[in-house]
Amino acid sequence: MAPLLEVRDLKKYFPTKKGMLHAVDGVSFSLEQGKTLGVVGESGCGKSTLGRVVLHLLENTDGMIRYKGRDITRVSKKELIALRKEMQIIFQDPYASLDPRMTIAQIIAEPMQIDKEQEKSKIDERVYELMDTVGLARRLYNSYPHELDGGRRQRIGIARALALNPQFIVCDEPVSALDVSIQAQILNLMLDLQEQLGLTYIFITHDLSVVRYISDSILVMYLGQVVEHCPSKELFDFPMHPYTKALLSAVPVADVHHKKERILLKGELTSPINPKPGCRFAARCIYAKDICHQEEPKLQEVRDSHQVACHFVREINQNI
Repeated sequence: MAPLLEVRDLKKYFPTKKGMLHAVDGVSFSLEQGKTLGVVGESGCGKSTLGRVVLHLLENTDGMIRYKGRDITRVSKKELIALRKEMQIIFQDPYASLDPRMTIAQIIAEPMQIDKEQEKSKIDERVYELMDTVGLARRLYNSYPHELDGGRRQRIGIARALALNPQFIVCDEPVSALDVSIQAQILNLMLDLQEQLGLTYIFITHDLSVVRYISDSILVMYLGQVVEHCPSKELFDFPMHPYTKALLSAVPVADVHHKKERILLKGELTSPINPKPGCRFAARCIYAKDICHQEEPKLQEVRDSHQVACHFVREINQNI
């Protein structure tokens, strides 16, 4: 089966006074229809920028984006309008991403009003249908975002993203601003919608517990680059990159009697502005040697469907 989305050597650089900031630097992956790709990493690693570049909310500096087998790296305004019906986004902050002057009905209806192919007489009916789909009571039809809690506001954002029947949605930390109990409701809703509608997700988060629950495969990013990519279960059972191991060691364990060894990262972060040759994690890696500071490691497959960018991955992981 051909993947729904293919990304090859994608780059996004931003000019600064000190040089070019490499926000996304050579990212490659493919995503099948109906699957979820989790993208994790610490703040500033380029997760959100990656999602926005794929959707053309930001234009890429270099690389290739292919959707349904068609190259969409460079598209005209007319082609982009057509793509918007199939590719949508759920933003992180369910309050800032909603217009406070508009009612719930107006927010959900807006994409359909912009899309001239939608019949005006059926928009209200569709709004009610979407509210039912995401679990919003119909009595809230004329309510405003500030009158609702965070969970309901995020449901509005999900309903708006579904308004034009997209097939692919970028979820940019959609539950990070919510309480834990509300997070579970939203995640279960997204999984139900994926099963019902055959949706494909890129799920961006810094919460490894969340990404483990919802993702089929996981992409670990560090300073704009992919350091590890594999199926979700594989990542948690056999993490191989030193950075991934450190991230997983910080995940809390519910069992108070279980003592978990914490891997503390030391050293300074490498600057993403005009980065020097070599591994960008080398300054914080206890396994780093001279070659790590001189030559950039390539993303290589070390187990079935398990890719790692590390010069000494086999020496570090004796069980390969």
